[in-house]
Amino acid sequence: MEHIVFIDRDGVINMDSPDYIKSRSEFEFIPRSPEAIALLTQKGFDVIVITNQSVIGRKMITQETLDAIFQKMKVGVKKAGGKIKDIFFCPHTPRENCSCRKPNPGLILDAQKKYQISLDQSCLVGDSAKDIECALNAGCAKTVLVKTGNGPKAQQELSCKGISPDYIALDLYEAACWIIENVKP
Repeated sequence: MEHIVFIDRDGVINMDSPDYIKSRSEFEFIPRSPEAIALLTQKGFDVIVITNQSVIGRKMITQETLDAIFQKMKVGVKKAGGKIKDIFFCPHTPRENCSCRKPNPGLILDAQKKYQISLDQSCLVGDSAKDIECALNAGCAKTVLVKTGNGPKAQQELSCKGISPDYIALDLYEAACWIIENVKP
């Protein structure tokens, strides 16, 4: 039985930008995030990145550029001793009203179909209300909100909706430590 940790990208693994991440050079790891993924990998968890990437739908970058950014992320994680099992992304803009754009659960459900994941044993780490809502909409067992990226704003949004993540972590590394202690592979 696979234990999956779904992780959002921007604001969790890498620094976010209000202008989007549009090139390999703009992709910058948040300190300790590659090591966090390595820690999860070494403790028997599989990591799947799920991310909204409307930069494609907005025609700000090409699929080739997005693939190059993803490759930089995977290489950085591998150098730290970790592995990203797969990446699922939504290329659509919010106006397209698709089923894969978080908070809709499409990305997680696509991963579930591909890997026969037991969502009741999976966990999601994100920095936005949309991430946490996506996990809940998909039926993930645990949710962790990180304070990097949009975390502080997300805490307020979730509180207004009466939603509480299972844990609030300073960053992805602290989230990984909590997952290892509380979600046994």
